[in-house]
Amino acid sequence: MGKVEDRLRQLGIELPEAAAPVANYVGWVRSGKLIFTAGQIPVVDGKPRYTGKAGVDVSIEEAADAARLCAINAISQARAATGGDLERIARVVKLTGFVNCNGDFTAHPQVINGASGLMVEVFGEAGRHARSAVGASSLPLNVTCEVEAVFEVCC
Repeated sequence: MGKVEDRLRQLGIELPEAAAPVANYVGWVRSGKLIFTAGQIPVVDGKPRYTGKAGVDVSIEEAADAARLCAINAISQARAATGGDLERIARVVKLTGFVNCNGDFTAHPQVINGASGLMVEVFGEAGRHARSAVGASSLPLNVTCEVEAVFEVCC
């Protein structure tokens, strides 16, 4: 096992199989040395774990947990894209996080920190990335957040 798998195990994270797309798109695309994931939502066993608007239906802390779960699912897509070898991930390049919220909500960064923090925990310095955190009036299945990721592959 490599360093990334060791970190996942230390964090108590067992990656699920990469979720299959539910419409006319793919879960990930590799272009050159970059892997782009489709937006990942906080699902476990095919069911949404966190639904509703951040700051209304779920607390900011719960929304951050939802973002963390989205990041776990994004790492699962990256594992699929690397043929199961997460050691091939050279760095996390960028995360884009969407937060289901009302128009007066401003804690988007705190929510998406759940995803960003996990990437650093799992990939160390290579997990530090550029990021956008954006509010949305709704998201698929009324989930609390959605995260897409861009990874660089070393080989």
